[in-house]
Amino acid sequence: MMKTPIILSLLFAVSFLPAKAQTYEPSAENLKARQEFQDNKFGIFLHWGLYCMLATGEWTMTNNNLNYKEYAKLAGGFYPSKFNAAEWVSAIKASGAKYICFTSRHHEGFSMFHTQYSDYNIVDATPFKRDVVKELADECHKQGIRLHFYYSHIDWYREDAPWGRTGRGTGRPNPKGDWKSYYTFMNNQLTELLTNYGPIGAIWFDGWWDQDANPDFDWQLPEQYAMIHRLQPACLVGNNHHQTPFPGEDIQIFERDLPGENRAGLSGQDVSHLPLETCETMNGMWGYKITDQNYKSTKTLIHYLVKAAGKDANLLMNIGPQPDGCLPEVSVQRLKEMGEWMKVYGETIYGTRGGIVSPHDWGVTTQKGNRLFVHILNLQDNALYLPLNGKMVKKAFLFKDQSPVHIARAGQGIVLQLPETPVDMDYVVELQLVGQ
Repeated sequence: MMKTPIILSLLFAVSFLPAKAQTYEPSAENLKARQEFQDNKFGIFLHWGLYCMLATGEWTMTNNNLNYKEYAKLAGGFYPSKFNAAEWVSAIKASGAKYICFTSRHHEGFSMFHTQYSDYNIVDATPFKRDVVKELADECHKQGIRLHFYYSHIDWYREDAPWGRTGRGTGRPNPKGDWKSYYTFMNNQLTELLTNYGPIGAIWFDGWWDQDANPDFDWQLPEQYAMIHRLQPACLVGNNHHQTPFPGEDIQIFERDLPGENRAGLSGQDVSHLPLETCETMNGMWGYKITDQNYKSTKTLIHYLVKAAGKDANLLMNIGPQPDGCLPEVSVQRLKEMGEWMKVYGETIYGTRGGIVSPHDWGVTTQKGNRLFVHILNLQDNALYLPLNGKMVKKAFLFKDQSPVHIARAGQGIVLQLPETPVDMDYVVELQLVGQ
């Protein structure tokens, strides 16, 4: 089932330097990468694996207690004949997204890249015989899109992966697994991903929560994080553990919620000072699900992007590619429509931070230097009070056509007198502040 290269033990021996892991100080390259990550604001998540063939979502293996040996037979028929990395990256770039996060290995345990540490990968186990991660990486570098890798900490296929609360019915023989073997495997794969595919923007971990009923379980994250930073100092580390960030992490991730909100029940954690990212699905599922055509409207997606920016966070919007290798047609249309909006309003999103006016029911503000962008998403009137804490405004105008907006001082803020009641998808007023 697994290859055992001679160099495996050597890699394991040299990979971990606990002293560095315990006292993580981000490098200059890392700090610069964090700022660039915040500037980018918008990325696309791609959940793609063998699960797309069953078309019932990425958790099908554990939800239906599919035997791991039977499930693995899917690989023999996986042939995404229409996969075209250039088309994927071009469509994503057209949306205005600045980076892609791709599932290199999800919980099902199948590696979507050519790894020497397991035969269970897209090159060795399928008739397709192509390393889609290599093709995607080459195209991202060519088109100027940053590439991030999702990497699962859990595995419902490998016999050496310790059981957690998921994947218990897949037929693996040993609940305890062999942690040393599995941990070595993961770090060897991470080394491949950070060595063979050029500069990588981030490693996006998932699965820590699988051992939440076993609080003494040691994932040995500090050593793993240190290895990543040693291999690529600018590579950011994030972990979708639904906790406040751990030492060694460079970004904070929120799932299906904006920072500070917890409507989905996964994001009650405190908001840190690290760069923030929220991930959300374009329809209802992460992996391809043939019955899920409940795609969010372009307006809803743009509002989510704007609200994330107003909370000083990036939006990582997910698409589940089809088994034939195509992005679903509706998702490509949504990408195009978001891109058309970003061509006009991208300046109010890219490179901004959350504005001095906190988010309200009517919308949010983003800011770039002395330029405050007021994003009005929901207002039933043509007057809007903005609490500016005494800040003075030099000029106010509609962003779309530069036409002036009348302002009146009121307490510690101003009232915008808009020329009409906002009906646009996002009605943006730009304020030029004094002394910022």
